[in-house]
Amino acid sequence: MTRAAADAATAETLLGHYRRMVAIRRFEERAARAYTEAKVGGYCHLNLGEEATVVGLMSALRGDDYVFTNYREHGYALSRGIAPERVMAELYGRSDGVSKGWGGSMHMFDIDARFMGGYGIVGGQIPLATGAALAIDYRGGSEAVVCLMGDGTTNIGAFHESLNIAALWGLPIVYVIVNNGLGMGTTVEMSSAEPELHRRAASYRMPSARVDGNDPLAVEAAARTALESARSGRPYLLETVSGRLKGHSVVDPARYRSREEAASLRDADPIAAFAVRLLDLGVLTEDLIAEIDRVSLSAAASAADFAEASPHPDVSTLFDYTYATPVANDSRRRPGEALFPAALPLSASLAEGGRA
Repeated sequence: MTRAAADAATAETLLGHYRRMVAIRRFEERAARAYTEAKVGGYCHLNLGEEATVVGLMSALRGDDYVFTNYREHGYALSRGIAPERVMAELYGRSDGVSKGWGGSMHMFDIDARFMGGYGIVGGQIPLATGAALAIDYRGGSEAVVCLMGDGTTNIGAFHESLNIAALWGLPIVYVIVNNGLGMGTTVEMSSAEPELHRRAASYRMPSARVDGNDPLAVEAAARTALESARSGRPYLLETVSGRLKGHSVVDPARYRSREEAASLRDADPIAAFAVRLLDLGVLTEDLIAEIDRVSLSAAASAADFAEASPHPDVSTLFDYTYATPVANDSRRRPGEALFPAALPLSASLAEGGRA
């Protein structure tokens, strides 16, 4: 490859990162709007402000690698190649969604993308991701697992148990702590005696690193190093530091932040900072920035229109995905239905008992 071709490839990569970051931002903003319009129910956690971490991490993965996320998952699903229409339809609870409308914001799953789900229970994904890594190792595969979590998750037992097992058995897994500085509304410094969370890997003789989560290139490079380690039999703990721009969820007003702190987070907006870098490199122009924003806004609006037009799941499918295989005596009683639909009235039952 010539130097000019290499420079062109690099420019295209940089531009691709920027496009994906903007696409996630506009999608999440449209999702937040839909929530306020009562078109999205349940909980809804957004990747606003964490786009650089999302894009950097997902860019380092191979197509056959597996991803396990927590409940803040929309951007990861999009970056894994899942169509925005399907992601938005899932938020709307529609049958064309990623999980056919039954999962919602926190429980997306796509086996083709090897996107193994978001998990509403804090840390629920960690043992499962570790088990997936064990399966890969047992079968002699070359894939790796990336398991995402928030900073607050590092305080639960499953985190330590999983890291211990992974280190003992040399499993091909990268645990990623997306440290936005707050476990809901509690700062890391107030909840962890060691606020540099990647250092916890030392207890298990596991390599680790901390990286600026607002820099997609730094995150991608760190993730590639981590994945190379994992594939060689040394699991890895990677911590990315990236502040979320909004509250813990859509309904959280984030009053625990001062105005100064909120302003500093806006000033550190990873998309704006990356745009400045690309402008300086000549990869971006002001006109191209406007065009990318226009396209991303249009794509988010189209995804919302698709979701709006998608049908609701039929109630008859309510129990279709409770178990992977049939289970004896599986109850499919819906709310309001009698426990024994054919039961006799009490007087008739007594009469039947008397004749017996």
